[in-house]
Amino acid sequence: MVENAARPVKAVIRNVSKVYRGRTDVPALDTVDAVVYEGEFLTIVGPSGCGKSTLLRMLDGLQRPSEGAVEITKASSDRPLTSMVFQDYSVYPWMSVFDNVALGLARSTLSKAEKAERVREWLDRMDLGKFESAYPMELSGGMLQRVAIARALVAEPEILLMDEPFAALDAQLRRRLQEELLEIVGNTGRTVVFVTHSLEEAILLGDRILVMSARPGRIVDSVDVPFPRPRDPELRTSPGFRDLEERLWTILKDHADHRV
Repeated sequence: MVENAARPVKAVIRNVSKVYRGRTDVPALDTVDAVVYEGEFLTIVGPSGCGKSTLLRMLDGLQRPSEGAVEITKASSDRPLTSMVFQDYSVYPWMSVFDNVALGLARSTLSKAEKAERVREWLDRMDLGKFESAYPMELSGGMLQRVAIARALVAEPEILLMDEPFAALDAQLRRRLQEELLEIVGNTGRTVVFVTHSLEEAILLGDRILVMSARPGRIVDSVDVPFPRPRDPELRTSPGFRDLEERLWTILKDHADHRV
């Protein structure tokens, strides 16, 4: 693990391994070392089952390493350290859109009026303002994911964690939400760790890409994305974008050993 002394470090993953114990032990991660820098949009790619989501859950405190440690620098007592957006929306069907988003402020010290103002601000930013009284069963998949993202962002977490949030969506809707995320998160200096199977998505959104090997997952490369922000979604069609995508694909193929 090589740290960049010129950039403040937000999180450090030191020598982390994870084994799921059972009738047959399953090694998920093997001596992972990585850093997350303050204000960067870090994307993580790798084969299915390589431990990407496990690593994200460790950053969120939902799982603990079998060995090693995850260390995060907390900068504010007024903001949650992390918020997570999952692939499956994770919204409560018996609660309105407003109330689902307001859950992100459940532990906030804001007044009731301030919470309502903050919720409506994020509903408007996610183009959900007209649906605050609606219930999840009335919404499309893309709108449900907007609710989940608004709930994660409303508390202004120090680190936003996103676990393949667009994977279940059709290609057109996925592209639209990628572009919305570029505008809402990618240009604000917020620290984001984003897991994806899509190399195109990793390049379009990320400042840096961690490439993982097949299970048990290891970090086999850290690749800087050379494209400045703000980014035009049409960047996808540029030769430099496609060259970087091919480079990442080659790295993945070289470490796609599924014998374990």
